[in-house]
Amino acid sequence: MLTFLFRRLIQAFFVMITISVISFAIQGKLGDPVQQMVGTTVSPAERAHLRQELGLNESFTVQYWHFLKNAAHGNFGISYYYKKPVLDLIFERMPATLELAFCAIILVALFATPFGIYAAIRPRSILSRLIMAFSTLGLSVPIFIVAIFLVYVFSIQLHIAPSFGRGHTIDVFGIWKSGLFTKSGLHHLMLPSITLAFALMPIFIRLIRSEMMEVLHSEYIRFAWSKGLSTNRIYFVHALKNTMLPVITIGGIQAGTLIAYTILTETIFQWPGMGFLFIDAVSRVDTPLISAYLMVVGGIFVTTNTVVDLIYGLVNPTVKLENHGL
Repeated sequence: MLTFLFRRLIQAFFVMITISVISFAIQGKLGDPVQQMVGTTVSPAERAHLRQELGLNESFTVQYWHFLKNAAHGNFGISYYYKKPVLDLIFERMPATLELAFCAIILVALFATPFGIYAAIRPRSILSRLIMAFSTLGLSVPIFIVAIFLVYVFSIQLHIAPSFGRGHTIDVFGIWKSGLFTKSGLHHLMLPSITLAFALMPIFIRLIRSEMMEVLHSEYIRFAWSKGLSTNRIYFVHALKNTMLPVITIGGIQAGTLIAYTILTETIFQWPGMGFLFIDAVSRVDTPLISAYLMVVGGIFVTTNTVVDLIYGLVNPTVKLENHGL
């Protein structure tokens, strides 16, 4: 276990270095931040002075080296637009994004698991065919179309849920502004969380169905039938346990991907999370904020994948972590 963790830490280090290099490399292609910070009336001399103060005249290597030294001390720079430390801005928006992703994951688990299991156990039934048709539709329709449809039906036509904003939030332990404990917050969570869940649910339905069907045709399941075990025990104990092993792995990866999906969802619903902040940073060429966001999201990916591998080894003790080549 210690060897595995050490290897993952080494991998995480190189992954984060790669992400930092890529994020720095694309900064020069986004535009001139000085032009976004000052008006058209500012003289060229003043602009040149501002560029000198921000260190934008230095070479890429020098700028990147300064960034690494500061990042090692937890300083990712000051936002050009907000004039605040970029990590503070990201952590202020992080609760909104994490709550949105959490609600979407709960919806996926509640619906995709039983749908996938039923489609595997009763593959020829009408309901199973409808489930698979839904999964095909979900894979084919872009997420922004789903969002627009939900807004039109549930917000404009039925007036059931609001189409933008986060609603009323409360402080949790003074460090977390949460909307999960207020009626208004839950009301505003409905449409964006359903939209986000719709992006992942078809994948998990198909994955659970295919894995379950494969497990049900394995030798040990046939042996369980020959022993006279109950149907529920075979389906929901023996078969489901082994079905969930690859689902855990893919699920962990998709949970990290969910952070990326929130960019579009938060933009459509004006959800004040990290994704919406990132889009705002790109439009304003706020390069310190862009770099910090990419680093934080990269860290979330690395942490999620490491935790998933640990859980995989605990769920199935016969699988050695070293055998994954990790």
